[in-house]
Amino acid sequence: METRKIGSLDVSVVGLGCNNFGRRLDAERTAGVIDAALDSGINFLDTADIYGAGQSEEFIGQALRSRRSQVILATKYSKRMEGQGQGAHPDYIRTAVEASLRRLNTDYIDLYQQHDPDPDVPIADTLGALNDLVQAGKVREIGCSNFSADQIRESDSAVENGAARFVSVQNRYSLLHRTPEAEVLPECRRLGLAFLPFFPLESGLLTGKFRQGQPIPENTRLSGNDKVLTEANLTLVEALIGYAEAHGHTILELAVSWLLMRPAVVSVIAGATKPEQVRANVGAAGWQMTEAELDEIEALIAAHRQ
Repeated sequence: METRKIGSLDVSVVGLGCNNFGRRLDAERTAGVIDAALDSGINFLDTADIYGAGQSEEFIGQALRSRRSQVILATKYSKRMEGQGQGAHPDYIRTAVEASLRRLNTDYIDLYQQHDPDPDVPIADTLGALNDLVQAGKVREIGCSNFSADQIRESDSAVENGAARFVSVQNRYSLLHRTPEAEVLPECRRLGLAFLPFFPLESGLLTGKFRQGQPIPENTRLSGNDKVLTEANLTLVEALIGYAEAHGHTILELAVSWLLMRPAVVSVIAGATKPEQVRANVGAAGWQMTEAELDEIEALIAAHRQ
């Protein structure tokens, strides 16, 4: 599989989002999904300490064992962990990283990401603590998530000469959620930061699972979600399905490959609950869209958003 750079890290253009581990999947099923990912060429696993209240990290650590060196492992801190704390204060970062290392059964984290901004802690203090982790060999690269363009600029300006800086930004982005295009993506390009879209498939809406006029599948993340499963969204999805099929592709291929054509996007980290979903996500990255096709997709979306 093609790889792209996050700082010094070479990551597969399709990654595995691990937010289902410990929540919807037990340890055995988690291992099955990870096995399928590695067998399919994925080397990039993205989790967070809060996923499954720590069990995502635990299950990943159990599943990797002797294969740790085969993967680029990313996790996050700062959201509230029961019994542990929250935030980006240096003292908390030191606590959080040790807890994640223990759960992941590893002595280093490839990409350690601040899950959300902490307005109560100067970013320079946070970066200083993260740099200490890099210097100690506990973390290879650092990144941020849910940061605005202003917060990204502030973070980059606060880096001391020669110290570790954020090399990635992980925000929500998909065919249906275009907010980063206004400011965050241009700032990533200006600073040379890797962009990692989360919710790239909009919790399954962009997989073809939900069709207009058909019963909503049960036991899915979107079951009963009237804010996402709107008539307008379903109408647009039908149009995207029609466009993809007319070009010999699926809407899943459209959703993944379109993201990989966007400037600054490095890897599409899609979640999965079954091995076959992992394989489908990997197979969806091969549509090399032309400029004409990209323009047609833009026009189709614009027509349905009016």
